[in-house]
Amino acid sequence: MRRTRFDRWPCPIARTTDLLGDWWTPLVLRNAFAGQRRFDDLQESLGVSRAVLAQRLGRLVAEGLMEKVLYAEHPPRHEYRLTDKGREFWSVLAAMWRWGEDWLWEDGVAPVMLVDRDTGDEIRPLVVDERTGRPVDVRRIRMRPRGDVP
Repeated sequence: MRRTRFDRWPCPIARTTDLLGDWWTPLVLRNAFAGQRRFDDLQESLGVSRAVLAQRLGRLVAEGLMEKVLYAEHPPRHEYRLTDKGREFWSVLAAMWRWGEDWLWEDGVAPVMLVDRDTGDEIRPLVVDERTGRPVDVRRIRMRPRGDVP
């Protein structure tokens, strides 16, 4: 079955969904943020087939979220590093983290948490408007095409 493409839709959510494409891509990125760079490490920790992982990494490289860097010449070995564009994707994963943490455990306590590297304090991601610093509240937003008069 052929998958529907959303990469030309005029909606940021649709285009991001097209980039993610499946459940493996955000997990590959999550592990990259956790410091995993090498194919074998990613494959082992995720339990994904080598073919699927190669395809996902290839797409992430092609889309500019990761770069493939040679770290050994004999035999040739590469690692995958997040680019600036890839690091900017963290906010998407952080929003997913927070929603999952809040809603997907019956007792309300996820078995893992985000912590500040220096203090060890728990971090609870929150989506805010970069212009005002206020939390984004879905009850106060609407979507419209650019150029429309409010």
